[in-house]
Amino acid sequence: MDTTIQYIGEELFWGKLGNMLIILAFTSALFSSFSYIFALRTGEDSWRKIARKSFLVHTISIIGIFGVIMSLIVRHRFEYFFIWEHSNKVMPMRYILSCMWEGQEGSFLLWMFWNTVLSWVVIYKSREWESGVMINVSLVQSFLGSMLLGVVIFNHKIGNNPFILLREAPDFANLPFVQMPDYLSKLADGRGLNPLLQNYWMTIHPPTLFLGFASTVVPFAFAMAGLMRKKYTEWIEVALPYTFFSVMILGTGILMGAAWAYEALSFGGFWAWDPVENASLVPWMTLVGAAHVMLIYKARKHSLLSAYLLSIATFILVLYSTFLTRSGILGDTSVHAFTDLGMTGHLVFYILFFLALAAWFLVKNRKSIIIQHEDEKLSSREFWMFIGSLVLLIGCIQITITTSIPVINKLFGLKMAPPVDAIDHYNRWQVPVAIIICLLIGIGQFFKYKQSDSITVRKRLLIPFSLSILVTVGCAFILKVYPPQYYALFFASVFAFIANMDYMFRILKGKISFSGASIAHAGIALILLGALISNSKKQVISQNMKMVDLGKDFPNNENIMVEQRTDTLPMGEYWVVYKGKELVGVNTLYTIEYYNLNRSTGIKEKQFELKPIIQINARMGNVAEPATKHFLSKDIYTHLTYYVPEDKEGASGDWQAPKTHTVSVGDTFMLSNSMVIVQGLNKNIDKNALQLTDADIAVGAQLLIEDINKNTYNAEPLFIIHDMQVYSKEALVDTLGVKFSFGKIDPATGKLDLAVAEKKANKKEFIIMKAIIFPGINILWMGCILMILGSFIAIRQRIKSATTKPVS
Repeated sequence: MDTTIQYIGEELFWGKLGNMLIILAFTSALFSSFSYIFALRTGEDSWRKIARKSFLVHTISIIGIFGVIMSLIVRHRFEYFFIWEHSNKVMPMRYILSCMWEGQEGSFLLWMFWNTVLSWVVIYKSREWESGVMINVSLVQSFLGSMLLGVVIFNHKIGNNPFILLREAPDFANLPFVQMPDYLSKLADGRGLNPLLQNYWMTIHPPTLFLGFASTVVPFAFAMAGLMRKKYTEWIEVALPYTFFSVMILGTGILMGAAWAYEALSFGGFWAWDPVENASLVPWMTLVGAAHVMLIYKARKHSLLSAYLLSIATFILVLYSTFLTRSGILGDTSVHAFTDLGMTGHLVFYILFFLALAAWFLVKNRKSIIIQHEDEKLSSREFWMFIGSLVLLIGCIQITITTSIPVINKLFGLKMAPPVDAIDHYNRWQVPVAIIICLLIGIGQFFKYKQSDSITVRKRLLIPFSLSILVTVGCAFILKVYPPQYYALFFASVFAFIANMDYMFRILKGKISFSGASIAHAGIALILLGALISNSKKQVISQNMKMVDLGKDFPNNENIMVEQRTDTLPMGEYWVVYKGKELVGVNTLYTIEYYNLNRSTGIKEKQFELKPIIQINARMGNVAEPATKHFLSKDIYTHLTYYVPEDKEGASGDWQAPKTHTVSVGDTFMLSNSMVIVQGLNKNIDKNALQLTDADIAVGAQLLIEDINKNTYNAEPLFIIHDMQVYSKEALVDTLGVKFSFGKIDPATGKLDLAVAEKKANKKEFIIMKAIIFPGINILWMGCILMILGSFIAIRQRIKSATTKPVS
């Protein structure tokens, strides 16, 4: 890059300010950590005051970085690569915040912001625990801050800087246009936010999820502080409210992600066992285990080592999930993962540092935390709570091993393949885990700590157990044929819900303030019950009844083709009409009307309409977004699997503009009135007939075309290289009004570019759509609300109980 060029229009001040704030954030966090170390070792308040002031500088720096980036996004300062990459001028303003955390730099900044918020709560609430806890939190902030440095030390990249200039970014540095002083005037717009992320869930889901990730540092830091201060047990009482807050908020973030996937993505469900989904679920499961063994210790002074291990493991697993999603290692197995931006080594060091630090303190203090106690009795609450935590841990191990297959392959040079059917694979392992957990949360609260009277427990469990059997047997007439393991999970989840409601009203006398655990457990039971029913009994009602094969990409038993206005087609209990489409901003809304047949009058009566969306994005490709009709007992989920693209420039005379299809031999693609199958390549072309020499190349694409009446036609467009020039000889199927041109072949991949032009008279507006009924889905959403509400009540009660007695 020629540094003597005087670039026109760049605002470099903001980049310099942002870089200064990044350096200040990193160094102040590091200095704060060291100051807290001296405060802990010396007990001098002066060091603690210095550490606080340094952390205040760090907090102001984080807010400042956030403000600078937001200002640059709002003002479309595309001279900065981060701004160009994640925003543009046509994007609605409501997605401005989403631009911040679409990229790695912004999501790390969001994580740091939440850590600072939680840190100030700890500083003002934790009294003598402040120094020990903040040593660890400040160290975490130092590592996160280093993710924004973007410097190279000994040929190793440290972080990615959000203020790097576009002309200095690796993808642009050698392009001719950035050598021009006025290159900004030629940069019409930014690349923009990924269409999949232009949804209101993107505005609220990541901040909630990252607050959940950030909150896991607090139990970890308290556990580490307990080891540092040799107060091996006292930390649990103080950390409990923070731990349950983390359980609630991380669980909420995960559930928001499921709701986003269900409402805005087109894979037809709310959970796909995607590796990135798994990477957030596993820390939550260990966190739940940690919270429960901490309760065991508080009540019975047992399971101290487990409380340490699970609190530390949760934070380490959050770091590991960060590695999985940001190292690029999941690029081929997850649609959610970031690409590799050269931070793999940095992320690995981040994990190993805190893993080694925690291991060193645990080993050093092992004699004080491994305490022998008498075994818990089978009739004690703590026994069943510990079994529950153990079952959760087993479930975590299975998920982690399968999710980590790309990592295992990389480490050991293996070629293990991930499960072909991921959902079936995980369900086979996790359904038994869910059954056991439901049974345990159903019976657990009826036991007392230390020891319970078995006869009393059995009597109390008799009513919920009997009701659960009756409900299961009654629903069997609706569920009909059902795998045994699903019936077992159905019973277990119903039992967990009824038992917790029974405990709340019969044992706790309906006292809401003491019922947080019962409400949260009932919510988890409903989540599992709703997931079971809606997934196992979902029904694809879109089946193509026309005498035309839609091709392997659109199976006839799952997709229906509907022509605009001319078709009224049966679909399940409904009849559907494709009314038309309208453009609203960057979205094209396709109106689909659903009718029911009034059997007494024989007239089809309109029930509702849905408007699935195609979001138009020339740079990243168009994206389909489903539309859902919500009923009390079910949802009808509808999304487009194919639509007729808008005409582009290139149309002439009687012909529409040609559309290029990149295909391989054996592929099938749709035209307005027919289906095309690429049967093979013909290399034995008569060159003499084409007046070609032996040195020339001619290849034909052998195409079979089938119309809606099952009539077949053959066409063979030619790809020709003559005198080092590329030509294409078109093939016309006049009866169908279609002509083909063979414009390119890639010898490495075998991919062909076939340009297809159709006569304007052919054009028919139609869609291919998929519709699914999800029965009982509202049970799941009701469970989400109860789980969050119950967790909130439990946290509130923990805080109240903690403030009624002095902290030791």
